[in-house]
Amino acid sequence: MSEESMNQIEKCRILGVLDDGVASLSRTALAYLQQAQLVIGGTRALQLFAEYIHPTARQRDLTGALSQVPEWIRDAQAADLRVVLLATGDPLCHGIAAYLASRLCIEAIEVLPNVSTLQLACARLGLPWQDMKFSSVHGKDAGDWVEGSEPGHGLYALLRDVRQNDRLAILTSPGNTPDRIARMLVTEGLADDFEMAVAERLCQPEERVVSGISIQVATQMPFADPNVVLLWRTSQRTQPVLLGLPDASYQQRYPEKGLITKSEVRVVSLARMQLRANSVVWDIGAGSGSVGLEAARLCGQGHVYAIEKNVDDSAIVRSNRKALGISNHTLVHGKAPEGLQRWPDPDAVFIGGSGGELAELICLILQRMKPEGWLVMNFVTLENLSVAVETLKAQGAAWDVLQLQASRSKPILHMNRMAAENPVWLVCAQKVTVQKASKTEKTEKCDD
Repeated sequence: MSEESMNQIEKCRILGVLDDGVASLSRTALAYLQQAQLVIGGTRALQLFAEYIHPTARQRDLTGALSQVPEWIRDAQAADLRVVLLATGDPLCHGIAAYLASRLCIEAIEVLPNVSTLQLACARLGLPWQDMKFSSVHGKDAGDWVEGSEPGHGLYALLRDVRQNDRLAILTSPGNTPDRIARMLVTEGLADDFEMAVAERLCQPEERVVSGISIQVATQMPFADPNVVLLWRTSQRTQPVLLGLPDASYQQRYPEKGLITKSEVRVVSLARMQLRANSVVWDIGAGSGSVGLEAARLCGQGHVYAIEKNVDDSAIVRSNRKALGISNHTLVHGKAPEGLQRWPDPDAVFIGGSGGELAELICLILQRMKPEGWLVMNFVTLENLSVAVETLKAQGAAWDVLQLQASRSKPILHMNRMAAENPVWLVCAQKVTVQKASKTEKTEKCDD
């Protein structure tokens, strides 16, 4: 749509409202509502403002129909109708305005914000809201939090915020309630680190604010909807080591030597994976979980998917994950490549153990890996090294091999000697894109 035509259409006015009804509206906002020919809102908002909606105006309930709202607005604007949408609080704070702007365009709407209910809750308790991390669990109801849940869970983003912040203000939903949030904190071992307050039915006659609740108590407390949750730390948040934790930091299974990627090899492997804050990582043959768990810390906005076939090692990975306080990590007890088809395409893959399916795994990973992604494999046997290199050659991948052999000082009498660790081969690979191949061809022509 041209700028000239956009200037001619009637904008959809998105009005921020509160539960005290018309008292929450400015004179301008009330005039827009009274003159509207189409009013869109949730069931409760439409009922609350029913007497101020013109008798001839059409009404649309957006409850359960959010995806249809942009089309409703487009059709109304095409018919030159005056449209108003009622949204709670500040529509640009975890509200509907950003959603509509991305699907209509900012010129098609005008936002008249109100005070956010998060701000109101902070005001009731005298807490400066600039110190708060605003969060929302308005997403789908995925049930109670289970340790190791994937990013699609309705509480996943909140748990990430809890890990990274000291004070939080949270918009809840009828499914993701304060008691469910409290149970998540218990599951993740955070119950003793926080206190909770809940502000119920703000701006209604039944308004109630319950403050200073212990997380354990909150797991069994019912609260009236709608409500807002405030969390604040009662113990100092530690800043964890992100890379190169000592091997002894991890629980390990000990046959002859601990089944763990040693710290020197782990650090180089993680460096070669070229991780970013939002990387999706696969950890195949997790062992004690050290590589995947450190990758999860480095990728605070991303997620690690790990698989381990040994039941004892799987239990050790879970124990290490809990001890390190890591949430963006999902572990599957199974043998790759089974189950990998449901994982999202990776930015980086680490293979610490293949269970005899190495060639098949490499082919699958090269097909699934995102452009510019890296596959890093660790081997201690010549046979696996050979299989990996030959498979990469057959697949036309770009690859290199790095041998690492660290030696660590150990005491002998009143002196020290160097004790050698087993040599490890790091095989690092990328799939060759058409663009990369063309660059190679150009180089060869220049060399000629």
